[in-house]
Amino acid sequence: MKRTQWKIHGEKLVDENRHIRLSTVDVELPDGVRFTQYVARMPRCAMTLVLNENREALLMYRHRFIIDRWVWELPGGYVDHAEDVANAAAREVQEETGWRPCSMEHLVTYQPSIGSLDQPQEIYLARCAELTDTEPDINEAEDIRWIPLEDAAAMIDRGEIVGAATVVAIYRALSLDA
Repeated sequence: MKRTQWKIHGEKLVDENRHIRLSTVDVELPDGVRFTQYVARMPRCAMTLVLNENREALLMYRHRFIIDRWVWELPGGYVDHAEDVANAAAREVQEETGWRPCSMEHLVTYQPSIGSLDQPQEIYLARCAELTDTEPDINEAEDIRWIPLEDAAAMIDRGEIVGAATVVAIYRALSLDA
């Protein structure tokens, strides 16, 4: 079977800062149809599913203004340019929750919306964590709780967890019987 890639006839920068590079790309399909597509490129993100010995996940309750909803999600954030991804994931857990993962195991890497967004997402699994004297960032979460993994899956069904990273991590951990 012959595979025909889409042709790129040019890319024009719309805006760029440290969090996003937005451009328009002139694309031609294999049948000759041409169109302009917006493309967003964002830095790599690292999130951590922290599980304790009772199979409870460390989740944060926060308001996401873009969708104007309160949701539960994993701690995580951008990876600094030269930073090790696992270290970034562990750092984010401590900054956002006050807990420090004991170990980091790569769980899955995925792209959340490859039709228009390039933003690698890396999820790690920590099977334990220690409470530190770090005060969680007040801007990150309204509440931080340990929630049984099976209850977190039910929260997805109820729409209380909607972020792709958290959904992927919970389902992946359940599939591994972590």
